[in-house]
Amino acid sequence: MLKILAVNPGSTSTKIAIFDGEKEIKSQNLYHSAEELRPFRHMADQYQFRVDKISAFLKDTSYTLFDFDAFVGRGGLVKPVQGGTYIVNDLMIKELKEAKYGEHASNLGAMIVDEFSKLTGKPAFIVDPVVVDEMDDIAKISGHPDFQRKSIFHALNQKAVARKAAESLEKRYEECNFIVAHMGGGISVGAHKKGRVVDVNNALDGDGPFSPERSGTLPLTSLIDLCYSGRYTFEEMKRKIKGEGGLVAHLGTNNAVDVQKMVDGGDKHAELIYHAMAYQISKWIGRMVVPLEGNVDAIILTGGMAYDSKHMIKWIKEKVSYIAPVMVFPGGREEEALAIGALRVLRGEEQPKNYA
Repeated sequence: MLKILAVNPGSTSTKIAIFDGEKEIKSQNLYHSAEELRPFRHMADQYQFRVDKISAFLKDTSYTLFDFDAFVGRGGLVKPVQGGTYIVNDLMIKELKEAKYGEHASNLGAMIVDEFSKLTGKPAFIVDPVVVDEMDDIAKISGHPDFQRKSIFHALNQKAVARKAAESLEKRYEECNFIVAHMGGGISVGAHKKGRVVDVNNALDGDGPFSPERSGTLPLTSLIDLCYSGRYTFEEMKRKIKGEGGLVAHLGTNNAVDVQKMVDGGDKHAELIYHAMAYQISKWIGRMVVPLEGNVDAIILTGGMAYDSKHMIKWIKEKVSYIAPVMVFPGGREEEALAIGALRVLRGEEQPKNYA
């Protein structure tokens, strides 16, 4: 069997998983304290620190780097690319180290696996980074030429669950039309048309449904008025959009499980807000019927909130089940999605893409 090491860096942790084929045989979430990370001015500066943490983890297992057939890292903020599995190359590493397209912990994924590749001679990949851009040109047009709609979404998990859904329908992903809603700290809703995400909301920068900590699409004139009211700084306004919006702004928490407990405890305001989030997700699912021209094989609900069948899934199904069958894949198994992306290439099922 082919052995894969998947590396998924986050802001305060690095998730590591070892796969034997599709089977995960060991995983670990390596937490990094604020004190440990404080000396690093830029995200790229953490590269060697995280490599050393992973090496220490492997020493405690029966594995060495030479036991793996490939390494795969979480794709970071590279330039907009088509979906798929990419070979990590020097240009990619250069741009990630420079943070040419933005600084984020996920940028470290390619850097780390590139180091392991150079040490062992085994290939290194990234899979479906957040900047996957397969949107139709018409979908990028907004109401003013100074503002173009962008594709930034949970591409890795969206495409992974879409492939699973296609498999359950005994079809190839490239043969299906899906609407996929990833519901986590951010929420993205994408129209998957024959293997391409032809339209999707920008889940990072204020487009789409509100989420546990993001405000989503807001009434525009009211937003402009508040920006120029003198009440808030530039940074405070940005936090209203991302970090202090959504459930945080309404209910004081970004934890959907806490909100579910509030609803179950009889808190009618919490129920209204949580139901409103389901309502907005449902509306965005309805919007994605248009780019698919009404031909929808299934609606797929995924991400952490997809575990909430009592409230969130129930409310969304009530609004959208008439469109197409609803399939639920709770959570977001990112390390598994990374490993499977690498396996598709190693098995000759998919040609790796070159970053250029």
